Amino acid sequence: MDRIAVLVVDDEEAVRTFLSELLGSAGYQVRCAASGTQALEMLSGGSFDAVLLDVVMPEMSGLEVLRRYQSMGGGAPVIVLSALAGADDAVRAMKMGASDYLAKPFGNDELQDALARALGTRAPERQAVAPILPSRTVIPVVDSAQEQRVLISTSPAMRRARALVERIADTDVPVLLLGESGTGKEVIAREIHARSQRRNRPFIKVNCAALPGELLESELFGHERGAFTGATAEKPGKFELADQGTIFLDEIGEMAIRLQAKLLQVLQDEEFFRVGGKKSVRVDSRVVVATNRDLEKEIALGNFREDLFYRLNVVAIRLPALRERREDVVPLTDHFLKKYGRGYLSGVSELPTEVLHAFADYDWPGNVRELENMVRRLCVLKDPTLVLDELRAAVRAPASAPSLPTSYAGDDGGPFGRAHDEGFRTPPPAVQVLEMPSRGAAFGLASVAPLAPPAHAPMVMESANAVVPAPRYVNPFDVPQPPPPPAPTGELSLKDIGKRAAMLAEREAILAMLQRTAWNKRRAATKLRISYKALLYKIKECGIIDPRASAEL
Repeated sequence: MDRIAVLVVDDEEAVRTFLSELLGSAGYQVRCAASGTQALEMLSGGSFDAVLLDVVMPEMSGLEVLRRYQSMGGGAPVIVLSALAGADDAVRAMKMGASDYLAKPFGNDELQDALARALGTRAPERQAVAPILPSRTVIPVVDSAQEQRVLISTSPAMRRARALVERIADTDVPVLLLGESGTGKEVIAREIHARSQRRNRPFIKVNCAALPGELLESELFGHERGAFTGATAEKPGKFELADQGTIFLDEIGEMAIRLQAKLLQVLQDEEFFRVGGKKSVRVDSRVVVATNRDLEKEIALGNFREDLFYRLNVVAIRLPALRERREDVVPLTDHFLKKYGRGYLSGVSELPTEVLHAFADYDWPGNVRELENMVRRLCVLKDPTLVLDELRAAVRAPASAPSLPTSYAGDDGGPFGRAHDEGFRTPPPAVQVLEMPSRGAAFGLASVAPLAPPAHAPMVMESANAVVPAPRYVNPFDVPQPPPPPAPTGELSLKDIGKRAAMLAEREAILAMLQRTAWNKRRAATKLRISYKALLYKIKECGIIDPRASAEL
């Protein structure tokens, strides 16, 4: 009997290699295409029993490949491979004739099941021996055993969290994940899904802070055609896509009160109405939520519904900050070094002792995500001197620097993460790279000339008897501002107190961003993720004065 022929279409070589080895060991005959154009040429000139098609590809998208293949009269079942953020593309592909879709990352069993559904009785029998995974790069398609290895920790707090995950994974109760940004809440959410009976169904992630309320409602619950301007077609929401699976709502504390009521209805009744819809839609989705806010304080301020909190707080898992589990720093560093070192380094398996000591002493305000970004930067620059200088500058930073509200904490944190719009942190010190070592030098500390002190780092001039700090850098746009508008007189309700606290927090955050952008209001509005008009209104409401306008007067 001839082996079943499968065409794998993906622009990433690592994915093609992995799927080729995986399906080949399972009894399939596999051929690969690196682009949509190449795939169409192979489909027109050859016979395939099934096609694995990635949606997001340069030049020609997977949807366009599918459309052209259908117009050619192609009859082989097409299984769409979609990133989690591209779930809408997957739905469109299904309407265009795709037989199934898989959300990346997916497990080996999910892939085999999808092929079995597409091929029916022609599918080969399952192989008892799991395929050997390639070791050349990090593969976005992983099995459950690989996903478990992402949870790298020896600390008692993380062991307790993992034990709790194992106990509640097979239940369908909502789970509330608490902890600072970057502590690994999404990793835990995926672990819950991977250990549950829903593991072969979709895992859909939604960031509640990334969209305004109106768009978030449509994203979660979908909309009917004509529900609003631009709604030219019916669109299923993320809850529908997560039916029989798991939906992960990140940054749940950012969700608007009105939308929280609709979410509560879904949790209680397992049904909802699309935007503009007249018929209810029933779903069976397990809900896992995460936040870095103190929800009990948000309830007191009137920003979060108390009934929704108790509905979500059936099982709460609090993840400790990395500074509270320093024993995990070195194992995590080794893991990320192996993860990123394959792509940028050769023959390097560990960092210099000086760097490891600096890592162990640093507090990592951005937690695991900051550590990952730092190791990745090390692998790219191949120069520990740059990292050590920045770590020392961060440790020497004046403790009197004003702190911002935790609700505005950036995802990456620290001086090494991306210059994230939400972070409102002081920009990282400028670093002058005098010489880059050769690839063979890897992490050679002696291969780089001494660096000049960072421009904004506090310099210290030592004498025989005293240590005198150098003058501090002054931001020309950091001018004195008038005090905030006075609070209303008389007795205040709890709601008025909450509005007042929110206004003060917004004022501080807006001032910090305006100073970072040299008072470029349009750029600041973009970074704050609000409209330009809304920013102008808030500047006026908060009594903020533009220093350029005052100078002209």
